Amino acid sequence: MDNEQRKRIWQRFMEDGTLDPRLPPLVARSWQECRCRGVDPWRRSSTTADPGKWQQILQRSRLLLQTAGPIMQSVHEIIRDSHFLLALTDEEGYVLSTIGDDAILARSENILFRRGSVWRNDQVGTNAPGIALEYNQPVQLIGAEHYCADQHGWTCSAAPIHGVDGAVIGSLDLSGSAGAAHPHTLALVVACAFSIERTLISYHQSHFMRAAANGIRESILLLNDKLELRWANATAQRELGLSQARLAGLDFHQVMPQVDWDMTDDAHRHAPLYIDDLRVVLPGNVRRFSATISQTADATGRTYTVILRRQEHLFRSVNRVSGNQAAYTFGDIYAADPLMKQVIDRARQYARYDGSVLIEGESGTGKELFAQAIHSGSSRADGPFVAVNCASLPRDLMESELFGYEKGAFTGALREGNPGKFELADHGTLFLDEIGEMPIEFQAKLLRAVETLRIRRIGGKEEKKLDVRVIAATNRHLEQEVGRGAFRGDLYYRLNVLRLDIPPLRQRPGDIACCTDRFLARFNKRYPSRQRHLAPDAMPALLAYDWPGNVRELQNALERAFYTSSGPAITASDFHLPSSQHDALSPSSPLSPESPAEAASYERAECLHYLEEARGCVEQAASAMGVSRATFYRLCRHYGIVPKQIRRQFH
Repeated sequence: MDNEQRKRIWQRFMEDGTLDPRLPPLVARSWQECRCRGVDPWRRSSTTADPGKWQQILQRSRLLLQTAGPIMQSVHEIIRDSHFLLALTDEEGYVLSTIGDDAILARSENILFRRGSVWRNDQVGTNAPGIALEYNQPVQLIGAEHYCADQHGWTCSAAPIHGVDGAVIGSLDLSGSAGAAHPHTLALVVACAFSIERTLISYHQSHFMRAAANGIRESILLLNDKLELRWANATAQRELGLSQARLAGLDFHQVMPQVDWDMTDDAHRHAPLYIDDLRVVLPGNVRRFSATISQTADATGRTYTVILRRQEHLFRSVNRVSGNQAAYTFGDIYAADPLMKQVIDRARQYARYDGSVLIEGESGTGKELFAQAIHSGSSRADGPFVAVNCASLPRDLMESELFGYEKGAFTGALREGNPGKFELADHGTLFLDEIGEMPIEFQAKLLRAVETLRIRRIGGKEEKKLDVRVIAATNRHLEQEVGRGAFRGDLYYRLNVLRLDIPPLRQRPGDIACCTDRFLARFNKRYPSRQRHLAPDAMPALLAYDWPGNVRELQNALERAFYTSSGPAITASDFHLPSSQHDALSPSSPLSPESPAEAASYERAECLHYLEEARGCVEQAASAMGVSRATFYRLCRHYGIVPKQIRRQFH
């Protein structure tokens, strides 16, 4: 069908409304709707948005303009000599942008086809952008297929543009002289519209991914194959203290010297590279992270994705798994004696401050219980509570255990290095139990760490500033140890900022009855079928005994009597208490665990008993024994007890 035939079909429709079957269905439908709407086919006018509305339209279509502009410019470079006009409209038909040579732009002014004008079917009659928008279909109109006469010298090919959700957000139109119409023109417009849609989708995906990446706690760095920064999320810039521009100027070979980049390059390696302790060397600063490094390759080259996590998150997980958390509060300390209540009040006061605390008291008085309660009552309660038994640390490993070590610091060291107890206790409390057993040759290093709260790992080059409160405990009289040269005076005075002396049980008889009642109630609750109470002669016997093992000995003696008593009443004889302190200390006493060998044997049997009662659950066993989970684990390691083996017996 040529242009003359199209003109005759149009004239007949204008005269009597007859539609020729050769007319494209979309055009026929639109002509009928234009007639019903009262569109004047002879007028030369177009509605233009007022300045206020036009600014709203531009603001709303900002992303569409930004995305379509480069694509339209590329197409224009191809068709520059064809005298065609490219036009972009929004979803309401307002022309957002036009590109063409001066001649076609001047000609388009004759029909008011310019920025800000609206080209909908109900405004300017059937036209290609109007049909594309109204019917959501690509279309090509030639000459008299346009409803209004002033457009009959034009051919227009238009395709709708869809947003990410599939809704029509605009159209792309390519217009020229009717005599230059070609089917390929519509194909080009459809391809360009599709390209705009794909670009919009990519932008949204990238935008959401960047928004998500900027909102997470981990630092994300994208590096090219030369290990230069391609992109860093907001967290990385904040954590590393450098802008993206400054990070882009760094060589990450030097920023992350520990990383074996050849390993990440291995063609056969598909799994990411995990590093728990990564040194990140920045200008004037060194920071530590755990890291995951993976590699991808695409048309733009190889990209390394580096995800950095602050070591606090790793340490928090390690502390949770290792039991480096306080389990007790002041409410867990049983006390009725006025002397003990004064000690608890003093400890509550100490909890409000950050000074070092030195706890002295005999074995079994609950020094770690007080240390945990002070931590739980302090502003550090949400931080870790890391307990270290100084007596159980081998001399040659003491420094590495407390201060950690770098990669390859010594034979047998972990490949990536390892943080020490001081680092694990960052933002929390470090409890140095049995500090009096600390070797004199190591005390100077400990003094410096406690004074400055800075540590340097073995093999490390830089110091790390920490936020740690130190609580030390001992069953020795440290002042006497200083006097005889077994303990450094400067370390003693550094630790002895806030002093807490826990009196032995024999000096607070009011607590004997209090603790006995609490322990007996706990045993009765655990074994409801074996209810026990104290016979009249039991409490006088308990009060008469000196309890060299203090509260721990009282608890053990009562539990033993609970299990072995023949009747519901626990009598004095069920405790098997020595008649005098001399008898209690006598090595011939079969129930006295005061010799080192017997004490160890008794403590090991006690651990096994509680584990078996708890069916291998360490947390329950530690609670029943009255110690922390960390202490219970240390006892198990010391006595060669493997909780997993006991759990297997019950499963």
